[in-house]
Amino acid sequence: MMNSASDRAAPRRSGRRPGDSGTRDAILTAARDAFAADGYERATMRGVARAAGVDPALVLHFFGSKQGLFEAAMTPPFDPAEALPRVLAGDPGTAGLRLATFAVGIWDAPESRRILLGIVRAATSDERAAEMLRAMIVGALTAGITAALGAPDAPLRANLVGAQIVGMGMARHVLRIEPLASAAGATVAGWLAPALQHYLTGAAPGADPTGGE
Repeated sequence: MMNSASDRAAPRRSGRRPGDSGTRDAILTAARDAFAADGYERATMRGVARAAGVDPALVLHFFGSKQGLFEAAMTPPFDPAEALPRVLAGDPGTAGLRLATFAVGIWDAPESRRILLGIVRAATSDERAAEMLRAMIVGALTAGITAALGAPDAPLRANLVGAQIVGMGMARHVLRIEPLASAAGATVAGWLAPALQHYLTGAAPGADPTGGE
């Protein structure tokens, strides 16, 4: 006996996963991989859709544009405005070790590393990504250093701290320079800590770096 129309399964819509949240999460995961591997310019919405197993129209539906997709996928893996002041609070003499341990942990965690790599790589070719990186590293670090340590030259100190943290992450996880790449996280943090401590609380050079009196 032939099945009635109501008994027959409805045809599937190509590319759609069950549930909007599952589809969105799959797209974001694919986007983080794409931006981390290829940077902003080379990553494409079509490539992200293919990796996520969805129709490209769904990527556009959820995020509106490539820039919207990037901003959603590359949201920092922690709230810098909340996390950094908390890390820097406490004994100023051990702030470098606390910050180094925190930074190495963020870089070493696969999910957060993917986001950080995407931001750093995209920042070389896209001003919005560069602004996100500046806000994440400089803005939050400056506020945290000023609040926790009272440093009058907090912006420059934040620049130097950020340069150390980004440089460490790139050397360890992009260039994979050995033995840094395979060293234990605690070992890397221990070596990084004195440099960060100096930038945080060390005496400034005699010359004014801004050229002021």
